[in-house]
Amino acid sequence: MQKVLTADEMREVDRLTTEEYGMPSLLLMENAAQAAARVICQRLGGSVEGSSVLVLCGKGNNGGDGAALARILWTQGANVEVCLLGLVSATKGDARTNFEIIRKIADRETFEIDQSDLALEEISSLEEWMEYDSVNFQSDDVDVIVDALFGTGLTHPLEGVYAEAAAFIHSYASEDERPVIVALDIPSGLCADSSKVDGVVPCADVTVTFTAAKPANILPPASRYNGDVAVADIGSPCEIVNRVKSQLYLSTKEDAQRWLAATEFSPDSYKFRRGHALLVAGSSDYSGAAVLCGDAAIRSGVGLATIACPESSRQAIIGRVQPEVMVRGLPETKKGAISEEAFDEVQKFTERKITAVAIGSGMSHDEETTCRFVRKVIENRTTPIVIDADGLNALAPFDMAGSAELPLILTPHSGEFKRLLGVDDEPADVLGALREFAQLHKVFVILKGERPMIAEPSGCVAVNPTGNAGLGKAGNGDTLTGLIVGFVAQAVALKIGIFETLVAAMYIAGLAGDIADEKYGKRVMTASDVRDSFHDALVAVTNAE
Repeated sequence: MQKVLTADEMREVDRLTTEEYGMPSLLLMENAAQAAARVICQRLGGSVEGSSVLVLCGKGNNGGDGAALARILWTQGANVEVCLLGLVSATKGDARTNFEIIRKIADRETFEIDQSDLALEEISSLEEWMEYDSVNFQSDDVDVIVDALFGTGLTHPLEGVYAEAAAFIHSYASEDERPVIVALDIPSGLCADSSKVDGVVPCADVTVTFTAAKPANILPPASRYNGDVAVADIGSPCEIVNRVKSQLYLSTKEDAQRWLAATEFSPDSYKFRRGHALLVAGSSDYSGAAVLCGDAAIRSGVGLATIACPESSRQAIIGRVQPEVMVRGLPETKKGAISEEAFDEVQKFTERKITAVAIGSGMSHDEETTCRFVRKVIENRTTPIVIDADGLNALAPFDMAGSAELPLILTPHSGEFKRLLGVDDEPADVLGALREFAQLHKVFVILKGERPMIAEPSGCVAVNPTGNAGLGKAGNGDTLTGLIVGFVAQAVALKIGIFETLVAAMYIAGLAGDIADEKYGKRVMTASDVRDSFHDALVAVTNAE
């Protein structure tokens, strides 16, 4: 997992890099510019020669990054114009150094016909900007626009000339043939530490962020303005980054690779060594949910998967689920839901054979006897339990506790999370509320949504970058639950940590959703398509270079 750093934590990393390792801050700025130049070069097909680039700079260090980038792109053959919203004389430190270099080159260089151009414009007022905007770059004049107005230090909405410049950049976002928009560190107008969006924010195609991602790079809705996020190493030693006590992380392909390597099939592997997942699921109205959950579980790599469902739903489920999945009938209510009387049977079966249990897919929470059954299974658990859907609703508001030996794993979407919290409105700080909830109850929580977040009892939270809006359709929650409990069952059997298991499961599930999107599109893709894409997702992870 990659650490995600707040603005203050990032400043601390930069300070320690300079003080303890003697690396000048000017060199860090140069490294940042070189990294951004490489990303732009890749975006333009491998070369910037002959391209036209507009770099919009503020007076701070983000603008200094932009000035250094402009010089590098110019040396590589691009025609570059730097527009500084301010005066060079008003800049300071490393930014001043880079702006002075740009000004000297622009003033003294006699550009030959076959040589690229480098120009500097200083805009000191809103009126000057409006005039500049009206007579300069149009969409067919420029190939790349670089947003280097503000970096991670901004804590309020953009105003005045900065808001106008940001709106100018954003105006290109809806055009079919338009420049590539590149943001340095973070799109200007976002607060690095927040997911919120206030005021005008330009929408980037790619954001090159330095050393580590920032919360606004990865948390929606702010993340929607970042485009693709490239995290660039600019020279800060890993030892310093690791020393910073951030509890927010970004899941990566390497996390999934490590988990898959740790659970690889050995020559002596057989079903009883790879775990047995029990899925307590289904009701008379929702047998399909149990089928989706069971089918996903058996595709996870687990040795065995069993569905425990109301007796009256058993034949319907057997007729649709994959034949490798076993199905057991349980006592039920008059309305065809699992009853409290099923507890003893589930408990005996779990104690003898099961390494992980999932409860909730397609169940009913309308009847009190079903709710009592769910609570009794959890209170008397002998394995880790994954709780989803109506299993969560049966426990809301949540007042139970997990443990290191027998974890509880909750998988709510935002509405279910509010019910678990016992509140009507979404928390102002969702990340903080999630972390606090996991710590208070000592549970693992996967908060599903645009960017799923996985929280563990210690307070660490990992943000999953894979997945898309097509996963928001019916059945995908049941498919996800099946994959998760299958992964957890294997983790218990093979003695692997739960948090790293959940991180890997979410990455692969989201990647399968992305592959299904590529094949069918969000409008057409179904939960079954996602399940059928598990194989392609595993191949994409394990064969990655």
